[in-house]
Amino acid sequence: MSRRETPPPPPPPPPGGETQPSQPPPGSSSSSSSSGTLSSLETLPAHDLPAIPEDPEEEAEAARPWGHLFPLAGGFLELACQKSEYWFGRDPGCDYSFSELDLPRGETYRQYSKRHFRIFREPGPQGCFVTYLEDQSANGTFVNGHVVGKGRKVPLAQVAKIALSLPHNKVFVFTDLEADPLLDYPKDMQKKYLVSKRLGSGACGEVKLAFERDSQRKVAIKVIRRSKVRTDAWPETHHKPFNIETEVGILKRINHPCLIKIIDFFEGKDFYIVLELMEGGELFDKVQRPARLSERTCKLYFYQMLLAVQYLHKHGIIHRDLKLENVLLSSREENCLVKVTDFGQSKIIGETSLMQTLCGTPDYLAPEILQFAGTAGYGRSVDCWSLGVILFMCLSGYPPFSKESARLSLKEQITSGNYRYVEEVWKDVSREAFDLVQRLLVVEPTRRLKIEEALEHPWLQDEHMRRTFQQLLAQPQDLRIKPEPVTLAPPGRKRDHEEEEKAGPSKRQKVQPGPP
Repeated sequence: MSRRETPPPPPPPPPGGETQPSQPPPGSSSSSSSSGTLSSLETLPAHDLPAIPEDPEEEAEAARPWGHLFPLAGGFLELACQKSEYWFGRDPGCDYSFSELDLPRGETYRQYSKRHFRIFREPGPQGCFVTYLEDQSANGTFVNGHVVGKGRKVPLAQVAKIALSLPHNKVFVFTDLEADPLLDYPKDMQKKYLVSKRLGSGACGEVKLAFERDSQRKVAIKVIRRSKVRTDAWPETHHKPFNIETEVGILKRINHPCLIKIIDFFEGKDFYIVLELMEGGELFDKVQRPARLSERTCKLYFYQMLLAVQYLHKHGIIHRDLKLENVLLSSREENCLVKVTDFGQSKIIGETSLMQTLCGTPDYLAPEILQFAGTAGYGRSVDCWSLGVILFMCLSGYPPFSKESARLSLKEQITSGNYRYVEEVWKDVSREAFDLVQRLLVVEPTRRLKIEEALEHPWLQDEHMRRTFQQLLAQPQDLRIKPEPVTLAPPGRKRDHEEEEKAGPSKRQKVQPGPP
């Protein structure tokens, strides 16, 4: 799996100290850092857009099916799903009308509703689409033997079996043409979770969208491949094993609103960590947008990151791989909770312990890691440096250190604290914000701000921001709504929605499908 490629930063200014200003040359662009480890939600790689056909009919003909329904009962026909929505039932106005099929008109047929169910797609996390079935019949629609319930919807996964009126009356099997090939998931995991689309991939595996079967709650399943439990650190001559035991152990220990929560863990062909799903994706993607984050938003996010790392340090945990990709957003709204994730490189230490292992992502590495790894060691301050890099990128949209620089190597830039300052970019950032960046990006660890000192910095003494954070905390984050029980229609009983039977064709609501 490929690592993120960092776009080149603005061309270098004249040589100078850590805060030497320079005028930005034309064509300055924002960038991010390369990632050598798997974050809990990595976005899918971008693809080239196809050319737009000049003829709308050609465009319609070029549409590819995203799903397929294969018949399991006599008389039903297969359906290639191309539109975003399909209605099924006896009504001739349905997209898939049972009245047009050669079906036995017996008791089972009479229990099919005029509008029995619909299948539709909705945008899901990270831009993927999720397919749902919504039950519209009092007589029941069943997915894999479980009744859905009138007015309720469930996700449709690969090879889901659909039954009408009675659980054994299977009529369709659904194939998701955009889903990954079926994997050999542990049976106990399959009983509890319905695994859906791939959300992203990284050096150690991938992240899948899944649904808890009982509550239909969305979760993220981080799949760690056994064959890729070693990830390259930096430089290439060093290798840091991915420590699955450490990550799961830390996840089980921690409990903080700004740290990702573990829900389950399974071991089989690979390792499977079930985590809460963060609908907003990675902070990396917000920083990469053409429109920069507002300083107010940066402050809200960074305050939460500091609280998360403060909690880790108080519990003897150093993250060691803090970066934009490992900060996740709870929603697509600008004001939202953020959570730190990915503890595969973390270390649990004692009060006086120092670490000597070289690990982390190059662009975010603290100077002491590069200077003293394997000799003098380093401590909690490495996370403070990484937070300084993150804040620099949030405020400016470009990285302070980059291997693309022609002046100095990446190691030389970091160990000398020679970060790139583009005056035109920073002129709209407050002095207090930049002062906090400066105090975090200090080469000497003993002079660098500690987490508690950063929290006391004047820039973060913002009561409005802190009230916003408290309001976000008060919002319900985990609503589990179980389906209400549905009484099934016994054989011979007429359907009990007479208003539907009496409604003439002119009164029927025809839902127009949207674009796929």
